[in-house]
Amino acid sequence: MRLTCPICGERDRREFYYQGAATILDRPDPEAGIETWDDYLHNRDNPAGETRDLWYHDAGCSSWIVVTRNTVTHEVLGSELAKDVKGRKS
Repeated sequence: MRLTCPICGERDRREFYYQGAATILDRPDPEAGIETWDDYLHNRDNPAGETRDLWYHDAGCSSWIVVTRNTVTHEVLGSELAKDVKGRKS
């Protein structure tokens, strides 16, 4: 699989570290209850189809990027810097 870093361009996925779903950008409030934090930390969806994932460009520019991809077809649909996505509802 090839991922496009918005800074470095198209690269092999082995240059990146996979963090997980990009919903990690939507952390609960620090004062949220224990049930909310338990759900956030331990429960993950495993969707078939389009996902948004957080990747770290470890062997490149050290940027965090959000990659939109299809887990069924393995098609990469787009990528953008995580700093540009944080706080923006998609």
